[in-house]
Amino acid sequence: MDDNQFRKLLERQNLSWAGYRKVRKGVKKRIRRHMRELGCRNIEAYLSELEKNSEDRKQYELLMTVSISRFFRDCKFWQTLQNELLPNLIKENKEKIKVWSVGCARGEEVYSLKMIWEQLKENIGNLPELEIIATDMNPACLERAKAGIYPSSSLKEVKKELITACFEPKKGGISYEIKSFLKKDIIWKQSNLLSDPPGSGFNIIFLRNNLLTYYQEPEKTTAFKKIIHSLSPSGLLSIGSHEKLPFQTDKLKPVEPYSFVFKKLF
Repeated sequence: MDDNQFRKLLERQNLSWAGYRKVRKGVKKRIRRHMRELGCRNIEAYLSELEKNSEDRKQYELLMTVSISRFFRDCKFWQTLQNELLPNLIKENKEKIKVWSVGCARGEEVYSLKMIWEQLKENIGNLPELEIIATDMNPACLERAKAGIYPSSSLKEVKKELITACFEPKKGGISYEIKSFLKKDIIWKQSNLLSDPPGSGFNIIFLRNNLLTYYQEPEKTTAFKKIIHSLSPSGLLSIGSHEKLPFQTDKLKPVEPYSFVFKKLF
């Protein structure tokens, strides 16, 4: 499968070549395997099969998802969250902090937040209730997230004291499992990035390295408007450190000096 053929697959879902360019090798490999399973010898036959069979089409859509993540990805963001953003949000919300992780993949982002929350408990004391809703369209990713077992390579940016406090070594340290107390109070839900949000009034929404990277217009803007609507006034929106908002809006104000965190004004 050459790049021109791969672009045809991207165009079918209005996905972004710029977003997929660096990860296309792994995605192509999954698609080629699916084509062999269906007996399709070329892209045209494959696209025709997808049009005819809804189950094959669903499988194709899952195979096109990208679930690259790691604990504390973009360290600067997590330091800012722990030292400034969360403490300020806690002062403003004494009862509950409601969080949505959009495109949660295998759960590294969610558990990174839970680890920070536990550290804040030690430093601040009593905290509001933390409610986390984590969504992803790939059920296999959600099952792995619930299990919370990761290869040691995923923990490269986790401090040693956090590994000791928050993980149980498995298979002699080849892999590590998140401790059970960190798995509590997380709602895992299967949901497409383009679907309606799983609620409203979120104090924090993590929209990092998914919708804004992999989708094109008009889907990107349509979904983004729904996400803004589900964020509470004074709530925080976090995007990837190399991402940009799809359009300018007076509802969101950058949290200076950071280009990847926005506060909803109204």
